[in-house]
Amino acid sequence: MKKIIIIFSATLLVACNSSKEKNKVEKNTSTEMISESRSLGTKEKINDTIPYEDSVMLLGKANRKGFQMDAFKDWFNTGYEAYKIDSEILEELKPLLKDVTITLFMGTWCEDSQRETPHFYKILDGTNFDESKLTLITVSEEKTTPQGFEEGKNITNVPTIIFYKNEKELGRIVEYPIESLEKDMLAILSGKEYKHAYAE
Repeated sequence: MKKIIIIFSATLLVACNSSKEKNKVEKNTSTEMISESRSLGTKEKINDTIPYEDSVMLLGKANRKGFQMDAFKDWFNTGYEAYKIDSEILEELKPLLKDVTITLFMGTWCEDSQRETPHFYKILDGTNFDESKLTLITVSEEKTTPQGFEEGKNITNVPTIIFYKNEKELGRIVEYPIESLEKDMLAILSGKEYKHAYAE
């Protein structure tokens, strides 16, 4: 009788451990699948919206087409058309933008972003900037995205326009330009001393 109890107990112990290991493996596999599906999702999702007040906001990676949605096209198109570019500075910017990549963090809910973003796009168009070198990230009011695109970028205010050359940050314009978008861009891209609105 004692032998039977010992054998039964040993079998039960092995079964419990196997079950735990199996659960652990299943859990890990499940987590990997979720992570993989999230990473696949981030590649595919462009111009994703979520409800915001009585409308929507863009959240995550976006592009210019997103601004033609009903919720955004009025302020984007009006701002774009109304902005008068400084054509002299534009000519100076053209060669400086050649090997530059840009990341723009903005919030479709934010008045500063609504003001500066259309102006910025008009400047880029005036310089024939290759839009594939522009990354547009739309953030929540907390300056975050579900995918964490803002992580490590120190995004405290929007819009934040970051200029890179050879993956090194040259400078950034934060919330509003000090002089004008064109003049601030020229200062950053030509290597002059430049401090954005929130620089210490």
